[in-house]
Amino acid sequence: MTGPLVPFREFVLKVHSRCDLACDHCYVYEHADQSWLTRPKVISDEAVSRTARRLAEHATTHALPSVTVILHGGEPLLAGPARLRRVCEELGSALNGIAELDLRIHTNGVQLSPRYLDLFDEFHVRVGISLDGDRAANDRHRRYADGRSSHPLVLRAIDLLHQERYRHLDLGLLCTVDVRNDPVAVHDALAGLEPPLVDFLLPHATWDDPPHRPDGSPTAYADWLLTVFDRWTERGRPMPVRMFSSVLSTLSGGPSLTESLGLAPTDLVVIETDGTLEQVDSLKSAYEGAAATGFDVFRNTLDEVAAHPGVRVRQLGLAGVGDTCRRCPLVRSCGGGLYTHRYRSGGPPSHPGGGFDNPSVYCADLAALIRGIEDRTAAATESPALRSPDALLAAHQDLTRTLLAVLHDTLDGHGGELWDSSWRLAAAVEAETGGADALDAVLAHPYTRTWLLDALADADAGRPLAKPAAERFAATVA
Repeated sequence: MTGPLVPFREFVLKVHSRCDLACDHCYVYEHADQSWLTRPKVISDEAVSRTARRLAEHATTHALPSVTVILHGGEPLLAGPARLRRVCEELGSALNGIAELDLRIHTNGVQLSPRYLDLFDEFHVRVGISLDGDRAANDRHRRYADGRSSHPLVLRAIDLLHQERYRHLDLGLLCTVDVRNDPVAVHDALAGLEPPLVDFLLPHATWDDPPHRPDGSPTAYADWLLTVFDRWTERGRPMPVRMFSSVLSTLSGGPSLTESLGLAPTDLVVIETDGTLEQVDSLKSAYEGAAATGFDVFRNTLDEVAAHPGVRVRQLGLAGVGDTCRRCPLVRSCGGGLYTHRYRSGGPPSHPGGGFDNPSVYCADLAALIRGIEDRTAAATESPALRSPDALLAAHQDLTRTLLAVLHDTLDGHGGELWDSSWRLAAAVEAETGGADALDAVLAHPYTRTWLLDALADADAGRPLAKPAAERFAATVA
C-alpha cells in the first residue's frame, strides 16, 4: 500500500450486541457474518476503559482536534442508563485536554425515554434514529420478533426528542430503501417529522447476494431515489438529505459527504463488545470474518488497525477502486460505491481488493442516480457563467459567499470567539461599504475556497472548527 497512514477520527463502539427488534434486513443478524453469537451481550468495564485509553493514545499521536464516537449495537439502549453513563464518563475523562469528544448514539428508538435523554443531555450525546418512512414502509422490516409494529414507539421517541429541552440532541433519521415502498409516501412521512437530516441507505448487498429487484429493473433503486429527489425538490427541499447533498457537492467539484459515495479515505473503526477491533460493520454482509482485523483494544494500538490492508485499500482514493471504476467519468461522485457492495466471491479476500475489486452491485443505479440529479440541476449549473467571464467571476464570488454563510450556519454558534469576531468584522465591512463588493474583495484570495471546503467538511462530519480555519478567516478579514 502507498500513501500516508490515515488516522481514525470516527469510532463505532458496540455497547450491546443484541437487539429488541427483529429487522429482517439487518446486516448484523441476518447476513453472512454471524460473529454476534460469540460476543458478550454488554461491553465490560475493562473493555470500556481500554477503549478510552486507546482513543486518547491515538488522538495524542496524531494531534487530533476531535474524535467522534458513535454508541451502537445491536440496540445500544439495551445497555441501560448506568452502563451508558459509565461509557460516557470513561471516554470524556480519557480525552479531556487531548481532543474534543463528539458523542453520538444510533438507536431504533423504541426504548428511548426521558431518563436516557437527560443522560444524553448531560454528556452532549446526539441521537440518530432509524425509521424507514410511513407505517407501511417501516413495518415491512422493522418489527418485533412476534410481528408487532415498532412504528408507534419510534414516533413517540421522535416526539420526545423534539421537545424543546432535547431538540438540540437530534441528529436526524436513517432510512433504509426498499423499492416496494411508495417513495413519495416515504419522503412525506420523513419530511413531516421535520428532521435536521435524512440519510437514505441502500440495503446491503453483494454480487453473491444481490439486491431485491421486484420488476427486474437494473436501475430500480435509482428510479426510487430520483422520485424522492423530485418530491424533495418540489417541496422546496424541506430538510437536508445526505445522499443528494453528496451527489450535488461532488458534481460541483466539492467533497463527498458520506462513506457510501465519493473517494474520501475511510477514517472509521469498530470496537465490538469484547474489545475486538474491526473494519466497517457493513462488511458483515460480504462473508464470515470480512470485517475482522485480528486486533483488539487490549493488545493492539489503533495505528496497527489503520495499517491493516483491508483498511488501507479504502484510503487510497482513486487508486483503491477497480480498473472499470477508474475509467468511469462518474467515479469522483460515486467513488465505486460502498466497499461492501463490490464484493464477489472467487477472488482471494485476503489480497488487498481481492474479492472487492469490482464495480458496485448498485453500479447501474448509482450511474442513473448521479446522471439523473445532474440532468435535473443542469439549468441551475449551466448558467451564463459558462459563457460570460463577468458572470463566471460573479458566480465564483457568490459561491464563496454562500460557502462562508453555510459554514457559519452549520457551526451554529460553536465556531469559537475568534470565528465569531471575524464574522462580525466581515459583516461590518459589507455594511459600511453599502454592498458586497468589499466583502468579495476580502474573500477573493485564491485559497479561500479551499479552506472553506475543508472546514465545511469537518462541520458536516460533526467535527469542531479547526483552529487554522478560524485563524485564516480572521487574517483574511483583517
